[in-house]
Amino acid sequence: MKLTEASLRNPAAVAVVVAMVCAFGLMSLGKLPLQLFPDIERPQMSIQTSWRAASPQEMESEIVEPIETVMQGLPGLEEMASNVNAGNSSINLTFAVGSDMDAMLVEVLSRMNRLQPLPRDATPPVVQAGADNANNSLTYFFVQKLPGTRGDILDYRQFIEDRIVPRLTSVDGVAGVDINGGAEEELTITLDLARAAALGIQIPEVAAVAARATDVSGGVVEAGRREYVLRFAGRYSPEALGELILAWRDGRPVRLADVASVQVKRPEQRFFAYQNGNPAIGLRILRESGANVLNTLDQVKQVVAEVREQELRPRGLDIAQSFDASVFINRALGLLSGSLTVGVLLAVGCLWWFLRDVRATALIACAIPISLLATFIVLQLTGRSLNVISLAGLAFAVGMVMDAAVVVAENIVRLREQGLPPARAALEGTRQVGGALVASTLTTVAVFLPVIFMEDVEGQLFADLALTISIAVGISLLIAVTVLPAAAGSWLRTRPGEERQHRFWSRLSDWALKTTEGRTRQWGWVGALVLAPALLAALLMPQIDYLPPVKRAAVDAFFNFPPGMSPERVNREIAPVLLERMRPYMDGEKGPQLSNWYLNLWPGGGTLGARVVDPADIGELERIVRDEIVVGFPDTRAFASEGELFGSFGGSARAIAIHLQHGDGDALARAAESGRKLLAERFAGANVQAWPSADGGTPELRVNPDDRRLAEIGWRRPELGTVVRTLGDGQWLGEHFDGDRRLAIILRSGSEDDIAGLGAAPWPRRRAAC
Repeated sequence: MKLTEASLRNPAAVAVVVAMVCAFGLMSLGKLPLQLFPDIERPQMSIQTSWRAASPQEMESEIVEPIETVMQGLPGLEEMASNVNAGNSSINLTFAVGSDMDAMLVEVLSRMNRLQPLPRDATPPVVQAGADNANNSLTYFFVQKLPGTRGDILDYRQFIEDRIVPRLTSVDGVAGVDINGGAEEELTITLDLARAAALGIQIPEVAAVAARATDVSGGVVEAGRREYVLRFAGRYSPEALGELILAWRDGRPVRLADVASVQVKRPEQRFFAYQNGNPAIGLRILRESGANVLNTLDQVKQVVAEVREQELRPRGLDIAQSFDASVFINRALGLLSGSLTVGVLLAVGCLWWFLRDVRATALIACAIPISLLATFIVLQLTGRSLNVISLAGLAFAVGMVMDAAVVVAENIVRLREQGLPPARAALEGTRQVGGALVASTLTTVAVFLPVIFMEDVEGQLFADLALTISIAVGISLLIAVTVLPAAAGSWLRTRPGEERQHRFWSRLSDWALKTTEGRTRQWGWVGALVLAPALLAALLMPQIDYLPPVKRAAVDAFFNFPPGMSPERVNREIAPVLLERMRPYMDGEKGPQLSNWYLNLWPGGGTLGARVVDPADIGELERIVRDEIVVGFPDTRAFASEGELFGSFGGSARAIAIHLQHGDGDALARAAESGRKLLAERFAGANVQAWPSADGGTPELRVNPDDRRLAEIGWRRPELGTVVRTLGDGQWLGEHFDGDRRLAIILRSGSEDDIAGLGAAPWPRRRAAC
């Protein structure tokens, strides 16, 4: 073999190449991103939209349907699924495997430009590559008050957004921070309906006049040798907005302050967060694709420690981490690294046991570190990461990378014992077994390498396994035909005391020949050696699964609250009960002792998560949460289970999705509810949920216009719509920019929040124009 001849002629060059591989391998090992799983890129795209105070029907007709129309006919589009809720919607686009997602993103953005103008108070649609899931979450933090701190935790939301979030997002590897708990402040105009009716001020007039109070640019005006920017400063400050003149009555102006109060405040809270029983603001840290998770987590923790001492504690606040992925990553990587180390020691130990030659064992064992370090180089060049899948591949490859070296070394020693010179024995020994080694290596690579070319989720998940094994085995072949022959001449030696070992193998071969003598015995051995393993494989076949159900020592519970129950009422009636039930376990009055727990509530649902100090108590905690904590709430469904370490990968293999479609929405809801009950009865203990909830939507209080009566008092339908919004969540009038932040201007009514108050709202007759 020419490669072997070149290695024998230039042993120094071989040594240099080996040293360079080791050096670059160690450098690559230090640069490889450390994370739990490989990056899974699904051919998906999402379009998020929001429109405050809009009903699902309005969201569907005004935003979702136009977007779906322009997206029809996208090349490679396999599925378009839309989820519509009150005030927001999500459209998920799934493309065929192998689609060029960069080109698809450009195509989707270009098609979005064809949309007709959306409602003024609707936020522009946000197009994101991929789908939002738990694997994008780096970690979770909760900001809460220290004992003795006055005020509400939500009073610090703007401070957190202005001072804390920018420092977290500046960390390399952090893609963004989601804030859960409270909403941004608004410039609210609260209208006194009775006072407005007494002065003959109509809600649409207030909305129209307040919305027109804005700055206007008039361009540029020349005056001599100078140019001046012409600008009308028509915008009111929040303090002066009350001086806005709405109308004149008996020669006197009616100002906005006469019929309304103006103030900057938070809207009604709809998202609630608790950490260890205390009101909190949740921070979800998102990671960038390909980021080094452990390194990023360490930097985030360092920034959080600085923020805690410099920004939060002086204001009576604290920040605590709820979910730390580094615990699981370090545990998984430590377990596999330990297995890899033990595998290396066992492989080398078994090799020495059979060879009984320290030099030969050391030379052959060199194939392990060289092959692994070369694999690290390839992983780094191909943009891979060091995760549980790639480490598992390295562990599998440890015993395989020595096969070729063992065969070459044994053949070289055999030829040297026959009297050939060292160089000649190295060349002839490698050449004699070279063809067989190439064939053996190719068969191994042919088993694993095709996985790399699978573009679906399974291929991306296990590609690191196939790549590490293929590269390590391929490198081991190069080592066997280059490095080992170059070192064998001066390093390997003939082995004394071979007669005793030869006698043992001679006796073993004589016994094998005797027991297989004759065609009948030969066929018997063949049948036994084939049927016995097949029978054992059938009897010992484990359960078939996607990934093993590895738990993460945490219990997660999910809630579906009664339809139409407001988040504020859930927080007032259900949250205190949950907090009181969990308090003894957090304080140590009852067992098992909790390390931390959290509660998140949002419109229609919520989640509770808890971790124990002793992982052995997780089963007891799961029973307590399922049977004692989340039970006893009328018309509320709750599901509790131990969290899966593999997240959506492992969980998706244990979930069955049933999609129902029908043109009649009411009939579809009834069928879904019937199916849910049947499945829950058939599979006891299973988590059976319907999405959207088949319990029925939020009850609707509909205002049906009487066009004749509207005409009699001089009103029109659009004006009535403005009134309805004002009486509800508020009418959006525009935005106010104070030089630092933008505030939505919302017109609300100051009437009681009940049906009787809505029905008794005064409606002034329109004044006839003079």
